[in-house]
Amino acid sequence: MDPAESAVVDVEVWQPPEYADPAIFDEQGVTVGTGPFAVPGTVTLPHGRGPHPAAVLLAGGGPFDRDGTAGPNKNLKDIAWGLASRGVAVLRFDKITCAHREQIAATPEFTPTEEYVPHAVAGIEILRGLPTVDNARVFVIGHSMGGKFAPRVAAAEPTVAGLVVLAGDTVPMQWSMVRVIKHLTQVDPATAEMLPTVEAATEHAKLVDSPELSPATPAEKLPFGMPAPYWLDMRAYDPVAVAATLDLPMLFLQGERDYQITIDGDLAGWRAGLADRPDVTIRVYAADDHMFFPGTGPSMPEDYAHPHHVDPEVVADIADWLTSRRPQEA
Repeated sequence: MDPAESAVVDVEVWQPPEYADPAIFDEQGVTVGTGPFAVPGTVTLPHGRGPHPAAVLLAGGGPFDRDGTAGPNKNLKDIAWGLASRGVAVLRFDKITCAHREQIAATPEFTPTEEYVPHAVAGIEILRGLPTVDNARVFVIGHSMGGKFAPRVAAAEPTVAGLVVLAGDTVPMQWSMVRVIKHLTQVDPATAEMLPTVEAATEHAKLVDSPELSPATPAEKLPFGMPAPYWLDMRAYDPVAVAATLDLPMLFLQGERDYQITIDGDLAGWRAGLADRPDVTIRVYAADDHMFFPGTGPSMPEDYAHPHHVDPEVVADIADWLTSRRPQEA
């Protein structure tokens, strides 16, 4: 779960970043998926006949809406509008945990695979059906936990042309939480007091790793109070191992000021598992935090309460990478 989701309140109105030009793209509402767990989404479509490259955008951990709303900030909307201004069609959608929060809370067998894969695949199908989209160049862009599950989406949907992973985690989430609590205890004790203690979080993490974890393990003994089936599915998924099986180009982006997903911990996992892959590109941004908001000094949870936009260099790099992929390469 992203601390950004719970650390802020909506205090100001989002304004478009300077790199977005709404005059050269349109937006239309879509329904992603079918049945009782369908969710609302938005397609951002550049003007012109195309064919345009396209991407499905996956939010991080937590019940995020399609824009990635955190206080006055909307990092996913920044990315969608920025890419559409550079000729890339983007589909983003409210996560099932946002659109159907109560129903999911009442479904103890719900898993992170169900949280991401079905709607991502449905979104890919929508994009591939649009007349101005190049159906051989539909990509998946995932932020944080969305980046972690991007390889699983590609493994489930063979038409995916490539992956863009922004601050995707490779360290098991239960141990990332321990690391984050330790960090906040030192730099932001007030926020740390609202979280479990390091000792409690460590015990929860150990239970996730333990052979004693079973579907019957009480949720209150586990991180975030999430039910055991969620953690069993998470434990069984190795994003780096799955990514290594994919014959796809991949772009990994990481902010140096990110304390939630780190260069030494998480990015190191991608680097080690995908070493010597000529189709893998890794870029690091010295000024950027977990949301890819540029700044200075240590990143703090309270930063998300102030207006920011995704680093224009990040948006430009993603757009250039996507538009440079030719169908035979993708």
